[in-house]
Amino acid sequence: MNKAFVKESDDSDDDLELGQPDVPAGTKNYITPAGHQRLRDELLQLLDNERPEVVRLVSWAASNGDRSENGDYIYGKRRLREIDRRIRFLGKRLDLAEVVDSSKQENVDQVFFGATVDYAADDGDVKTVTIVGVDEVDLDRGFVSWISPVARALLKAKIGDTVALHTPAGVQQIDILDVRYPPH
Repeated sequence: MNKAFVKESDDSDDDLELGQPDVPAGTKNYITPAGHQRLRDELLQLLDNERPEVVRLVSWAASNGDRSENGDYIYGKRRLREIDRRIRFLGKRLDLAEVVDSSKQENVDQVFFGATVDYAADDGDVKTVTIVGVDEVDLDRGFVSWISPVARALLKAKIGDTVALHTPAGVQQIDILDVRYPPH
């Protein structure tokens, strides 16, 4: 069969980018202003720089003749599909994004979206997390999604409260030591 009529992949799973959690049904895609800007910058980088460069490469490779054994052409087409999939994903995420500027939060002793929280676990270990959107998670920096178990346990609690964190190892009591809303 001619390869021109063979569909190489099914792009119906654009929403399921590898490593990207899905936003729960019926909820908004909350995101901080900084996270929104990062997604926007990535989208513009793909549209303005990476995609045109790959299109030029594919065009050049296609002009070299036989495409069936042309590595530059085959790789370029694959890379172009990856870029287009990421562009669609970012576009959808940005369209659904609800930007929340927590730096204007008035009730600074209570935990809401965007808060940076210091808490002590049962073992006395003090940890710091910042509650962010699902597209901003970075555990190395202590950024946890607002839908994560630790964030759900902390949300709406106040400084001095003890809340229950449900983990696979069982329920753990954590004490909220400090809540702050850093400027973006």
